[in-house]
Amino acid sequence: MTQHTSKHNKTVKKLALLMVIVSLTSCSKPPEPSSEAASVAQGKPVVYQVFTRLFGNKNTTNIPWGTKEQNGVGKFADFDDKALGYIKQLGTTHVWYTGVLHHALVADYSDIGISNDDPDVVKGRAGSPYAIKDYYNVNPDLALEPVNRLAEFEALIARTHQHDLKVVIDIVPNHIARNYQSISKPNAQRDFGADDKTSLEYSKNNNFYYVPGQAFAVPEPLDGYQPLGGQAHPLIDGKFNEFPAKWTGNGARQAQPHFHDWYETVKVNYGVKPDGSYDFPLLPAQFATQSYQAHYAFWQQHQLPDSWYKFRDIAYYWLDKGVDGFRYDMAEMVPVEFWSFLNSAIKMKNPNAFILAEVYNPDLYRPYIQLGKMDYLYDKVGFYDTLKGMMQGKQPSQDLIDVYQSVADIEPHLMHFLENHDEQRIASPEFAGDAQLGKPAMVVSTLIGTAPTMLYFGQEVGEKGAENAGFGKPSRTSIFDYIGVPAHQRVMNNGLFDAGQSSSDERQLLGFYRTLLVLSPLPAISQGQYVALNQFITDLPACDKRNVLLFSRFTNEQQLLVISNFSKSEAQSVQVSGLQALIAKWQLPDGEYQLKDTLGFYQSVLSVKQGQAEFGIHLAPLDSAVLELQLKNKGK
Repeated sequence: MTQHTSKHNKTVKKLALLMVIVSLTSCSKPPEPSSEAASVAQGKPVVYQVFTRLFGNKNTTNIPWGTKEQNGVGKFADFDDKALGYIKQLGTTHVWYTGVLHHALVADYSDIGISNDDPDVVKGRAGSPYAIKDYYNVNPDLALEPVNRLAEFEALIARTHQHDLKVVIDIVPNHIARNYQSISKPNAQRDFGADDKTSLEYSKNNNFYYVPGQAFAVPEPLDGYQPLGGQAHPLIDGKFNEFPAKWTGNGARQAQPHFHDWYETVKVNYGVKPDGSYDFPLLPAQFATQSYQAHYAFWQQHQLPDSWYKFRDIAYYWLDKGVDGFRYDMAEMVPVEFWSFLNSAIKMKNPNAFILAEVYNPDLYRPYIQLGKMDYLYDKVGFYDTLKGMMQGKQPSQDLIDVYQSVADIEPHLMHFLENHDEQRIASPEFAGDAQLGKPAMVVSTLIGTAPTMLYFGQEVGEKGAENAGFGKPSRTSIFDYIGVPAHQRVMNNGLFDAGQSSSDERQLLGFYRTLLVLSPLPAISQGQYVALNQFITDLPACDKRNVLLFSRFTNEQQLLVISNFSKSEAQSVQVSGLQALIAKWQLPDGEYQLKDTLGFYQSVLSVKQGQAEFGIHLAPLDSAVLELQLKNKGK
């Protein structure tokens, strides 16, 4: 969702690592996932999120509120073979092209039949990608020839597939732009709101909610805000013609929303009455364990609100264009029954479609996965928030172990990330101030579970998000304005994607990400069991123990020990002993076994005697080791 939305931010601790003693007396296997969950986990996707407008922009002017002519704008064509090869080299399997669909923006495309958008209800000059203006076409800013923008995107889909990468785009079901006008919809489609009974606050088949008899009023600005930063524009007059007023995207029901409401959007009606009751059938509880085919069959028996069918047809349209999956914005604000309907329909059309949703209430994780048939949700509240706290030196590692174990039954469905378009850049002073602090966190985020890993473009070279682009504040890379992304531009090097302008630190960080992410397909990572080992650490002061993270991931064919040092200043000598239950599971006879670091240059020897084991390792600050057991026994 838009960056002004507050999203529960938690903690974690400043760091120093390990001197680990492990006497593993229990090695419990997490609950077996359902067969459907297990199939989702296979392959462990790596998702690379690009903000499409910014990715290819080579302009470094960066004037606040600058036009695309001043500050530049990236194009679909910038994702050429070099760019896609760079993305693929990171171990990526899926590219999430953010900001593709045609959304409201401040630019004149009237010569190709697009109406102008009013800056009074547009955030930024380039506009929020979550205020969709036409679901059946793409952002004209992204095309070399705006009139041919859809064909240019279709060509990008084909190029992406040629690099063995899948294409994911956003669908924003909860809200659309106030000035929604599809000029590209198929002839059989009716526009959103075209058949609404606008004299009623609510009707089952209305696409919107209304404030009957009242005109919409632009919010009172706060903190000296002026559209376009006070620059002149013929449509800026503090007014927007909308009668009757519609409810605002975040559910605000006033004709004049608050400045902090999502006033650039209007709320979509899915048959939820103003009192919260439903105008559609509830999904029986037993469907939590039933297949998408059963869900699909259930909904064919019912006549559902019009908005349900509109979004199903939108998803079908993009699947037919070759899109491989969708990321759903603010999915928790739309009833779970709709997701059962939509996702089962998508899976009937493409069983391999990739479905990712933004849900921030942990109490909804299981319903939206099990009843809503989501493949994946952000693991934001809990896992990300705790890792962020660890990077900031505010939380102990045990907190992360606890929060991870609390969702063990749905772990294959909870995608991990450290950055995205809504979150602060790790390197920003407001977050950690140094991209290096993200290294141990990224190891843990990537390797601890079987769910997908995501990274945001520029993260791999330590982008700081420091530019004042216009709307919003630095620390995040702006999604509202035309701007350059300096660290990314340096690795892009005018389209060569050879890190030719990158600093030595940026090149080192890029090498780290490349080395780490290509471990994702390893059997122990994509399919293996997880065992937390922190509870067995002994002989460490409490201030050190809180900064230690040690776990194992293994299958019958591959055994890994993952150790991360979150300290930015202290090396740690790690001694590990015990491991009885783990050695029994690995069926290791007495002897000495090499431990080789698949992530870097560390190595050690695991000594096994009478069913117990020990090894040692000395880790530099912010370093991690992924120690793979070499099964060739050196002998007793």
